[in-house]
Amino acid sequence: MVNPIQNLNKAFNNKIRLGIMSALVVNEFLDFKSLKNLLEVTDGNLASHASALEELQFIRIEKSFIGKKPNTKYFITPQGKTSFQGHLDGLAEILKSSHM
Repeated sequence: MVNPIQNLNKAFNNKIRLGIMSALVVNEFLDFKSLKNLLEVTDGNLASHASALEELQFIRIEKSFIGKKPNTKYFITPQGKTSFQGHLDGLAEILKSSHM
């Protein structure tokens, strides 16, 4: 029998990354300001954790300008959805096995 903790993805161990993924899995996309306010994090924290998730190809970051103002949007990728669902399934399995 496989230990359910092995199904957890280390990329989501950090609460900010977990928050980013949780927010994006239920939204088509979020912009920088909305995601920052939702997670109550600093600009630097959001940017660094989002970059780490982008490197893993779990999210896609789109940068553009609206007039002269920068606009950054975050989207979850199909690979990100699959990996995050696997992580959630692993957590559910741990909870289920702890009730035995």
